[in-house]
Amino acid sequence: FLLLDHFQSKNSADYEAGFPLHPHRGIETVTYLLAGAVRHRDTLGNSGEIAAGDVQWMTAGRGIMHEEMPQVRPEGVAGFQLWVNLPARLKMTAPRYQNISAHEIPVLRRAESATIRVIAGTVNDVSGPISGIAADPVCLDVELSPRATFAHPVPRGHTAFAYVFEGAGRFATEKEVLVAGPRLVVWADGDAVEVKTEESIVRFLLVSGQPLGEPIARYGPVVMNTREEIEQTLHELEQGTFAT
Repeated sequence: FLLLDHFQSKNSADYEAGFPLHPHRGIETVTYLLAGAVRHRDTLGNSGEIAAGDVQWMTAGRGIMHEEMPQVRPEGVAGFQLWVNLPARLKMTAPRYQNISAHEIPVLRRAESATIRVIAGTVNDVSGPISGIAADPVCLDVELSPRATFAHPVPRGHTAFAYVFEGAGRFATEKEVLVAGPRLVVWADGDAVEVKTEESIVRFLLVSGQPLGEPIARYGPVVMNTREEIEQTLHELEQGTFAT
């Protein structure tokens, strides 16, 4: 995992400029909206809009030029974008999108204690709609009621983190720590994560995946394995041969 951006504003001046046409190569971007809408299009002819509760998992692969434009609405815009690295063998794969609408995301409710939206991975034999991702990721949107407990297994050797964006909860790391949002929790190696609440709710993204163990060379939205690959990408951008 390379980057996590939490964006949220009801002030149109903060977001109306959006993200005009720009390149990506060597990574996947995951956009999960909580409020508002974002229109997207690219130079390959793809276009569309995602709204609250929707997910777009975009595999840039060998290269894509696209734009993401938040729409000005009374509710503003809020959500997350996560960048996931691609292994060297897939850096130059064909670009693709997985656009998932809110109603396609399974929602598990554990009595009155927890609501879990399964974006990727599996919880209690229920699998999320995102598939075919090299990092074998888990991505859950978890909301716990007061005085509740949540536990989820994580394979040893996998990276795992939680991003708390509402309320507060006790996260079991090397010791139990009370964490209030907005705050990121990163676990050391282990086989499970556990979260408890006291008098307030907590809502967080839980993300885990298989580390690649490969060198990272990054230049803005381009992430490759060597500096030479970055220079080749920049040459293609200058020559107008990128993503053609």
